[in-house]
Formats: sequence, structure tokens, C-alpha cells
Amino acid sequence: MFGSFGRGKHADPEPTASKRAGIAPLEDTSRPRIGIALGGGAARGWSHIGVLRAFDEAGLTLDVIAGTSIGAVVGGCYVVGALDDLEAFARSLTRRRVFGLLDINFSGSGLISGTRLSKLLNATLGDRRIEDLDRRFVCVATELATGHEIWIARGNMVEAIRASYALPGVFQPVQVGGRWLVDGALVNPIPVSVCRAIGSDVVIAVNLTSDIFGRGTVVQDHSADPIASRAIDRATTGGIVSGEDARRILRRQLLGNDNGPPGIPSVMVEAYNIIQDRIARSRLAGDPPDITITPKLGRIGLFEFHRAAEAIEVGYHVGKRMVPEIKQVISELTPP
Repeated sequence: MFGSFGRGKHADPEPTASKRAGIAPLEDTSRPRIGIALGGGAARGWSHIGVLRAFDEAGLTLDVIAGTSIGAVVGGCYVVGALDDLEAFARSLTRRRVFGLLDINFSGSGLISGTRLSKLLNATLGDRRIEDLDRRFVCVATELATGHEIWIARGNMVEAIRASYALPGVFQPVQVGGRWLVDGALVNPIPVSVCRAIGSDVVIAVNLTSDIFGRGTVVQDHSADPIASRAIDRATTGGIVSGEDARRILRRQLLGNDNGPPGIPSVMVEAYNIIQDRIARSRLAGDPPDITITPKLGRIGLFEFHRAAEAIEVGYHVGKRMVPEIKQVISELTPP
């Protein structure tokens, strides 16, 4: 049911990898088979919706949809024809509603239990199983105990998607097939290798972190002198606080604010995004896609899920701009 790979090793891009993962290769067709690798990137992942919209308008048929983290969420909704529902939900989000979806959990192994998000996925996807879909869909996750890269190509869609976005420390790990799984971005942020292994002739990668210029450079001779401190919020000065103050403190800890440090989930997401960016560069260099789509999303914070309209618009325009190049590649590979 799952593909397991050695800790620290990249997935084998050869077709044997798909056999080990229990995934049958694509059947031969008279046209090139197209796979799309939808990368992780938290709130920036809403741009995947715009990219897929542009492809649908252009009449491009995607044979394989491989997703990591938010890419698995969007890819799963797309493959079952629920992209409209997902887009409506994304566009309806406000900062307050995002806060309302965060079911805080102080007794488990994650800051957020994810129950509310799971219910939303269940309402959209129901009890669909991946192997019953009309097109090939694969979620990438990471086994917590071993660091193995896990390709989930069968079983309940909701559980597979939850495992793929279960960012350690933020969401609780998800047990699937006897394994405790967490976010796939820890090992394969943009699953080009999955599309290759299944037999895609053309692989399109959507990289959500490519425009963060200067990431990974060295800042030399940085001063350790303290800066002037900001005024301390009266609700944090100790003593008894009101219910409204308590809610404000919790909201600030989770979402941050414009005048202070980022919230706890934002810090964790940003930290993992640094890891994801380094891994993605290495993996894409070793197994480059045929087409790379890079929405310019650097101004959208990783936890700013309420900015869906902006992210979708960026994805749509860059996807539309790349359509002629994709069609040219398909034309060159199509037998006369």
C-alpha cells in the first residue's frame, strides 16, 4: 500500500519505485501522459487552484496529480471535481474564521487537533477511496519513526490528505496503515519523482517558494545589540485578565499581529518552510521537471489563509501564461 524509502534518500525516479509503492504505471495512450506535482507552501497553496483553473480552461488533461501538504488538499479536491467548493471555502476565509478553525489541543502531540478541518474535508470528499478515482492521485507523507517517504495511492482520501499536511508540532500525526505519518514536505516538497515513477511523459511542477529571494544566504557581522522594546500589552503584565483579554492573548499567540512577533503556528510553518526550500532545491536539481511554474507569492505569509483571492489570482495568471509552452512540449512529443 505504501512506498518506503531509506532515511535521507530521494525517491527512485525509475518505474521500479512505483512498483514498490504498489502503484500500477499508467497505460499507454496515443498522446503524452501529463503529471502535475503540486508542492507544499501552506496558505500560498491556494494558488494551485488558479493554476488548475487555467489548465482546465485551456483543455489540458492531467493524468497524474501528485500532491504534498496543501498540494494534496487542492489536488484531491480537483481530482474529484470539488474545486469549486474548495475555492468558495478559501475565498470565504477571514482572519477571524481562520482562528475559529484552529481547534487548540493541549493534551495531544500537536498544537491543533485538526478535527474541524477533517470535518470540512469529509463534507467535501466523503468516504471516497483513492483507487476508485478516474485519474491517478498520490499523496506524499513522511513516516515519523523512520523518515521514510510514503506514497499513499490507495485508501481513504481524507486520511491520506490529512497525513500529507500534518505539520509536526502544529497538527497531530495521522496513523495510516499502521504508520504514524506527518507532512510530506519534510522529504519531498514538490513530488516530481512520483509523477515520473508512475509514467508521466511530461511533468509540470508548481513551486510555491521559488520567489523568496536571498533565502539561504549568510548574513555576516550582524549586531547583537538590543533594539528598543515595544510597549508591553497590559493583558500580559500578570494578574487576573478578563475573558476578552485571554481570547486576545490566545489569538495573538496563534496568529501574531502587525506590531509584534509572529504567532506560534507561523513560527513553526516558517521554520519548516526553510527546510522545505532547501530540500526542494536539491531534489529539483537532481530530478528536474519538464515545466516549472513559479507563482510570485513572496508577499503572502505562509499562515495568511485569508488572502486566498490574491493567491488564486496569481496562480491563474501564471498558469495561463505557461499554457502555450506546455502545449508546445506536448506537441513535440505527440506521434505524427
